[in-house]
Amino acid sequence: MPGISEALRGTKYPGRGIILGKSADSRAVVVAYFLTGRSENSKNRVLEADGRGIRTSIFDESREVDPSLIIYAPVRICGNMMIVTNGRQTDTVCEYIRNGDSYDEALREWSFEPDAPIYTPRISGVIDLADGAYRLSLIKADGANCLRFFFEYGASGGSGRLIHTYAGDVDPPGPFCGEPVPVDIPADIDEFTDAVWGSLDEAYRVSLFTRYIDLKTKNHETRIINSNRREP
Repeated sequence: MPGISEALRGTKYPGRGIILGKSADSRAVVVAYFLTGRSENSKNRVLEADGRGIRTSIFDESREVDPSLIIYAPVRICGNMMIVTNGRQTDTVCEYIRNGDSYDEALREWSFEPDAPIYTPRISGVIDLADGAYRLSLIKADGANCLRFFFEYGASGGSGRLIHTYAGDVDPPGPFCGEPVPVDIPADIDEFTDAVWGSLDEAYRVSLFTRYIDLKTKNHETRIINSNRREP
């Protein structure tokens, strides 16, 4: 199973990405969400904790262009599930789960992003905080059609899956293709965080969120890195 750097090698511009899995010591479920950007608008962001999860925020409001597709809550805890997405579908998934409906049904309410000519895919994941089992999905354009793919994985210590929006640094960037990529996950959150951040191209990386949640105690450790740094 490849490490994070091997999994992202050759993908200079992955866009936004999600990693879900379980730590090598089988102690914790593991979540990561990262942002990369090429445009001034995409780079003008930070990730911030907001009590219920995290949210994206404008870094320099004087340079704001269009916040409609870059401001959202990527991570939410909903009951015994953690939801991670690259857009406003997070809240829809959380609402459906709270009402006893399914993750799949929630995502059928959504299509790819309306940012022609790119049509950025919507990527989403949900992980069970009781046992670490998780699901990932990809919603992308195929001409005028909307394609929806769903992937389901059991928890296995030291392993996870990576999915991201773009296939590489071309113009316009093509969508992610195939099944989410298997990656190994270490026992230590700082080792994991450093591996993910170090694998993202320095010219494009914007923000990273990682969290390890202990399966027994539900205590968690969180790391957030932003290329744009706010003054204390």
